[in-house]
Amino acid sequence: MLNEIIAFFGRRGEFFYISVFMLVMFFVFLISWLVEPRRLINGVFFTIFLASVVIWITVMVHKSTSHGLQRAYDLLVLAAFFLITALLIFAWFFLFWNAYFVWKYESHTLPNLLTLIFGFVALILSLIFLFGPGQYLPRWLSVLLASIPAIAIYLGLVLYNFLVNLLLYQIYPRRYKQDYLIVLGAGLINGDRVSKLLAARINRAIQYSNRQYQKGRKRPIIIMSGGQGPDEKIPEAVAMAKFARKRGIKTNHLLIEDKSKNTYQNMLFSKRLATKDFGGSNFKAKFFSNNYHIFRAALLAKEVGLKANGVGAFTRFYYLPNAIIREFAGVFVMHKRRHFVIMGVIVLFFILQAILVATGNIKFSVI
Repeated sequence: MLNEIIAFFGRRGEFFYISVFMLVMFFVFLISWLVEPRRLINGVFFTIFLASVVIWITVMVHKSTSHGLQRAYDLLVLAAFFLITALLIFAWFFLFWNAYFVWKYESHTLPNLLTLIFGFVALILSLIFLFGPGQYLPRWLSVLLASIPAIAIYLGLVLYNFLVNLLLYQIYPRRYKQDYLIVLGAGLINGDRVSKLLAARINRAIQYSNRQYQKGRKRPIIIMSGGQGPDEKIPEAVAMAKFARKRGIKTNHLLIEDKSKNTYQNMLFSKRLATKDFGGSNFKAKFFSNNYHIFRAALLAKEVGLKANGVGAFTRFYYLPNAIIREFAGVFVMHKRRHFVIMGVIVLFFILQAILVATGNIKFSVI
């Protein structure tokens, strides 16, 4: 039977090699993701696998004898291409629409204006793409300005890879065998009350704890992690613990980490607290935050050597685009040296091209 299958694929030449490549990429991605989901390269592996699936389907359809199927598939691919192009060109409209809802329902702080800022950037890039103002400028300047959309494309690819990893991280398998559940803090209302956003994180951890206990395993210790901000009356962790006790969590199943000021310190100080309580670092832990935040938090947990993956709590849909942009910016800054080097190379390439054009050495230019 196996020989017959191999012979079947072998008679179809490239179809066999594409099939093998697709399967190899699937297992490369799957193993890499399951072993360590906190790696940005997982998004690259998944994208290569996805592209190989599309190529596999395309070859399979065009090797079929059904011309109707081939025409229908080609029309579907063409429609998908125009849809994606339209979405990219008019992304500014969605961003402005989302900015309106964030402005209406949330505080008017700079982090909550990110979709508005990105909307203006997307609108400017769309106008450049549609009208091509470079045709009215000297050619060398037009070549130099071409570095702007080139950098935008690079940033778009980086954003895409971040989104893929963020989505994949949401479905990472949960194992109900944890010693500690770390809940990441957030700002308090009036300086002493848990907000809806923070309550969602705590309730998700309590739900996880109850589920683990229902499976016949020990109830994990919940670590409330969050220090006291300048506008807060008490540490966030203290308010969080009070909230959890009202929902039935006993005091002996709670630990308070009340010194951290950011997510990095949440992870570092919670790791130290768990290590001290457990008597060593060989404990199992999960951390809890909102779904848009867990991937960046996971990268920070990896930085401090905390072997823990995250579980996300529900977030209102209108808030997600703004929050995801903020998270992307945070991950971008974590790897800023790499990104600035690549963007520097892109700019240098276009500067050299502009110099070639300006000095009349057009024949050496690749643009």
